[in-house]
Amino acid sequence: MKKQNLFIVPAMAFFLSLSGFSLKKDQPDPPSNTPVFSKATYTGNDAVYTNNPLASNEFYNPILQGCYPDPAITRKGEDYYLVASSFAMFPGVPIFHSKDLVNWKQIGHVLDRESQLDVHDTGISQGVYAPGITYNPNNDTFYMITTAFAGGLGNIVVKTKDPMQGWGEPIKLDFEGIDPSLFFDDDGKAYVVHNDAPDKGKELYQGHRVIKVWEYDVEHDQVIKGTDKIIVDGGVDITEKPIWIEAPHLYKKAGNYYLMCAEGGTGGWHSEVIFMGDSPKGPFEPAPSNPILTQRYFPSNRENMVDWAGHADLVEGPDGKYYGVFLGVRPNTENRVNTGRETFILPVDWSGTYPVFENGLVPMKPKLELPEGVTNKTSEKGYFPNGNFTFEEDFSNKQLDYRWIGLRGPREAFIKQGKKGLEIKPFETEITELKPTSTLFHRQMHKTFTFSTDLAYKPKSENDFAGITCYQNERFNYAFGITKKDKAYYIVLQRTEKGNSEVLASKPISLSENISLKVEADNDVYTFSFSTDDTAFTKLGDSVSGDILSTNVAGGFTGAMIGLYATSANSIQP
Repeated sequence: MKKQNLFIVPAMAFFLSLSGFSLKKDQPDPPSNTPVFSKATYTGNDAVYTNNPLASNEFYNPILQGCYPDPAITRKGEDYYLVASSFAMFPGVPIFHSKDLVNWKQIGHVLDRESQLDVHDTGISQGVYAPGITYNPNNDTFYMITTAFAGGLGNIVVKTKDPMQGWGEPIKLDFEGIDPSLFFDDDGKAYVVHNDAPDKGKELYQGHRVIKVWEYDVEHDQVIKGTDKIIVDGGVDITEKPIWIEAPHLYKKAGNYYLMCAEGGTGGWHSEVIFMGDSPKGPFEPAPSNPILTQRYFPSNRENMVDWAGHADLVEGPDGKYYGVFLGVRPNTENRVNTGRETFILPVDWSGTYPVFENGLVPMKPKLELPEGVTNKTSEKGYFPNGNFTFEEDFSNKQLDYRWIGLRGPREAFIKQGKKGLEIKPFETEITELKPTSTLFHRQMHKTFTFSTDLAYKPKSENDFAGITCYQNERFNYAFGITKKDKAYYIVLQRTEKGNSEVLASKPISLSENISLKVEADNDVYTFSFSTDDTAFTKLGDSVSGDILSTNVAGGFTGAMIGLYATSANSIQP
């Protein structure tokens, strides 16, 4: 790629990044077998928020509920930008902006076009991992660096002068490993740190990893060959056989260099550790008080449990105090993780030699005090909500909210806005396949929630299906909706576990009018119901377990999602 083209963003990409994507309007009425969703409503009702109302000087933690894992953060002046992993979701790498670290607005996605992201044949927990975002004051440029486990890219970097205006095309970087992060020193030099395997033949145990550093050529956007060096082997104390030292970030403070990493793997032993050295290339010595953040030592029955805390990044706040963003999970009453890994924040005490997350080594609380001078605006329109809230989408706006995402391909490939709502052009693909699906997803953001939608649809044959999916991945999901058998219409509920599908319930229905579909979750209990008069809902079958929607049952790294789904290759039989 020619260097002078790096910041040229096509006109359409600019438009998408600026204000969401535009939906075609004023189209003729669709055929009756084209599903039209005229409304969707998501309401969260978690007890933790009901039982812990906010005072005027408080805000809720996590700041991003639902599957927004592996957060990274950077600052330019008064502006803060935060990114998170997106795996095979499309568009990729959601990006948020804030002035105060409390109130956030999603401004789009970093990888918002197919030329930047190819995940069409990728498992949902593959794709784009652990992005890092860094502002380089030496050339007034933002960098997003990540590992793309799809499309043959590997480690890549994209750049922009302004995150509000879209990002350039990916530049492939010439090194292996995962979780890269960039560091720009005061003298203009740059470095990449990342997780990698030990040198060949030197792996000592399962989970043994190392942290490497490279010098980085800013002019040519490439690591400098021959400059790589292992700066951490194994972790804080290799004699203890620490596992999965990863997600490294370099910082400089008071003339010293600090290397912060996650250790222990994304699970119950997750933690954050810190090292100090006098050069970006080390040697680095671990702090005597590691870990500086973890939730691994506490009883599993603790109230409002937050677990798996780690994979952090630091930034100086507007008040001159440091803060750290990191991932954590909030299991439900059955200790299952349906909401996935979420983005939390804590103040950081860096008054001594080493930083320590304030209250990051005791059981975490659901509320934090606002920084001085900050007002909580998360309940106001335009800001990303947290706590209990209702999100309504009637699909009448020209721009679709950034929370609506596709999987393995762009949303624009299967949706358009007509006079009566959002039309989904069904793909010949089911959600049980490892392919792009015609499904518009919203993350599950609460343990207790209700999601409902109004659907106008008359399937022509048994090959047609439209409705709702509750989805962890292609091998673990529920499908709830409308199909046809012979001359009758049916509403059906299918459960897929480990790739094996079973119809749990079905019922013939009349489709003279629109039908309303609803899924309600109370921790592990999910209930599916429908209404043909928009008032009285009828439950289909028995309530079911949300076990297959949990990360610690289905595996992988994502949280559950709720989707508006259609297919023309239906295999569900009433």
